Amino acid sequence: MKYLVAVRALCEFTAKHGDLDLRFTPAPSAQEGMAGHAVVASRRGDGYQAEVSLEGEYKNLRVRGRADGYDPALNRLEEVKTFRGDLHAMPDNRRNLHWAQAKIYGWLLCHEKGLENINLSLVYFDIASLQETPLTEHFSAASLKEYFELQCERFLLWADQELAHRLARDAALTALDFPHASFRPGQRELAEAVYKTSSAGKCLMAQATTGIGKTVGTVFPLLKATPKKKLDKLFFLAAKTPGRKLALDALALIKDSAGGLPLRVLELVARDKSCEHLDKACHGDACPLARGFYDRLPQARVAAVHYTASEGMLDKAALRKVALTHHVCPYYLSQELVTWSDVAVGDYNYFFDSSALLYNMTLTNQWRVSVLVDEAHNMIERARKMYSATLEQAQLHQVHASAPRAVRGALERLNRNFNDLHKLQTEPYQVHAELPASFLKALQQAITGITDFLVANPTRVDGELQAFYFEALHFSRMADAFGAHSIFDITLNDSAQTEASAFQGDHGCATLNIRNVVPAPFLAPRFAAANSVALFSATLSPQDFYRETLGLPAGAAWVDVQSPFTHEQLRVAAVSNISTRYQHRDQSLGPIADLMARQYGNTPGNYLAFLSSYDYLQKLVALFRERYPHIPVWEQKRQMDEAGREQFLARFTPDSQGIGFAVLGGAFAEGVDLPGRRLIGAFVATLGLPQVNPVNEEIRKRMGAYFDGKADSKTDGSGELGYNYTYLYPGLQKVVQAAGRVIRTQLDVGVIYLMDDRFTRPEVLELLPPWWKVERLYATRTRKVPSPGPKIALATSVSDAN
Repeated sequence: MKYLVAVRALCEFTAKHGDLDLRFTPAPSAQEGMAGHAVVASRRGDGYQAEVSLEGEYKNLRVRGRADGYDPALNRLEEVKTFRGDLHAMPDNRRNLHWAQAKIYGWLLCHEKGLENINLSLVYFDIASLQETPLTEHFSAASLKEYFELQCERFLLWADQELAHRLARDAALTALDFPHASFRPGQRELAEAVYKTSSAGKCLMAQATTGIGKTVGTVFPLLKATPKKKLDKLFFLAAKTPGRKLALDALALIKDSAGGLPLRVLELVARDKSCEHLDKACHGDACPLARGFYDRLPQARVAAVHYTASEGMLDKAALRKVALTHHVCPYYLSQELVTWSDVAVGDYNYFFDSSALLYNMTLTNQWRVSVLVDEAHNMIERARKMYSATLEQAQLHQVHASAPRAVRGALERLNRNFNDLHKLQTEPYQVHAELPASFLKALQQAITGITDFLVANPTRVDGELQAFYFEALHFSRMADAFGAHSIFDITLNDSAQTEASAFQGDHGCATLNIRNVVPAPFLAPRFAAANSVALFSATLSPQDFYRETLGLPAGAAWVDVQSPFTHEQLRVAAVSNISTRYQHRDQSLGPIADLMARQYGNTPGNYLAFLSSYDYLQKLVALFRERYPHIPVWEQKRQMDEAGREQFLARFTPDSQGIGFAVLGGAFAEGVDLPGRRLIGAFVATLGLPQVNPVNEEIRKRMGAYFDGKADSKTDGSGELGYNYTYLYPGLQKVVQAAGRVIRTQLDVGVIYLMDDRFTRPEVLELLPPWWKVERLYATRTRKVPSPGPKIALATSVSDAN
């Protein structure tokens, strides 16, 4: 058996030396890189061969990759590198790496075609000017062979170790047993679905209630499928930190149960949470952990691999320990270790964002990967944010006030174009069919001007200018990708002109938004890049909503795992004479407070109450404390920090009693585990529907129009589908997630009060978990309160969406 290594991975292992140097060298996005390669290829002659797959062997190594292009007429192989700014500012170690890749590809091509010599060309393509800078040299096949074998020899010892690890890993995974004595109810069904779809190379949507052990039930079968499918990596992606911890705990359990499973597990953490010197720039002249980074990397890499073999997983703490022992940056060490890991645990953005590390590495290295997406109901909103962009004129004013003279002219031209947009606007908020070409031209000129300045002054620290620059870059990229999946709108804000701005003719400030509504076109290529993807959550219904909005393949499988819980464990009462609509909220406070106090009096214990907003929450808390001062209460605060959240949850103990008040959809509405007596009930005083406002109304129209022809949608987006996709489904998903905090194990019992008359409607009841047996309850009024307002058809009326 030979060890397979990608050309890029081989060269990065053997040919990288010196400092980690990330002085301002604005790298193109993945899309810009691919577009640049396409432009270069389109300029070549008819006989030009683009994306040439090459492969070769040396001893126990099999080296594989794709050269960017080959021109048989000129006997010239090209390696294309896209860049921004000044090519002369590129660090030497990066240029040397590029030449190493070109030489390896050169030998592989010479060997394949029997060539005695070849011309190698590094083609640097400036994505701003679209200009090419070719650096061409002539090489004999003999010299390239010698270079190839030298690099392979440097890698062989490591390759032998990696090959032994891969064989041991696959043998252990083949024999791996489930880490518990038996499966929980529903857990086996979930595990079988994950295993079968992974074996078939398909995507899976798995809806499984909280409490069956979804994390172990998905990780275990995918590990078992790894040897059979010859998978290189498993990526576990979570929406929040607790999800990552659950994955790491599950992997630790599986490793320990197997007596030290040879599995390398790596936790990926954001830069601002893992950088040791946030106040320093990422280059050797500023940061001691960047100085000589690649010279010390080999020892750190060896230590990291040995740590996983002897002590455990490389979570954030372990990785930091290894990195600092060898005096290298923990954040960039983690990125280097992805190649040598079996499982990577991180946030969604590592695979699904526009510049996703794991996705790009998968494509570059041609890895076979499987992806697990935890709490996948969060994916729609998270993906929308990834592919949305905002540009604020007020931020431009602040930047201009302290900007260097070299960029002020470009910023002033951009501001004049901002002001021109005011003339196009007839309302404070307005949606436009397309982005104005003149504004985009001025924006690109500003980007170019700032790029030139920052490249010419790589050590200058100007946080405001760089922050605006990156916002502008992202906006420009999203503008290039703008389509029916997104909305472009402008909001005008009245604002007094400041002397600091020194801009003439300002009449308030404009905010430009490209709002992604349907992330499917952006996510579909990422699903396609994986061997299999399993998305799992307690709330993935209706499946068409998630399938279509996320862009899952047509053949994606679906499993709705039967709940292990019964309705005898959970009493669910829908209160039919309370309305929490915006216009009735003040009137609802008394009945809600009385009902909560009555339930608490009948069954004292710990409860959670979920409200639609902080304002509503504070009013209810104030009234409740006034009427029932003997009942302990605590509340979620605005912008509560991590310590505050921990303190809030610490109040829920097996022996405590009281009511915690929280906002639906917030930190305590999902991902919180309070089994047994720690939580015995929940009050949900909202349908969770997003607020009716101009933005959400435009999203409703866009959703309906985008999915025109499906269900009962109309071309203007005013039909049932647009409403359901924008308001009803996201709202009910939050309700079910919050209610899921109550029953966590098969021994738990509890109660849920759904306090709004709309919960009794058939179209709402059918979206609630089928194992719930919802009873209608008429709240007894101890004080006179107005009755709920008139009922309006839920699925088509926006007046109900509060």
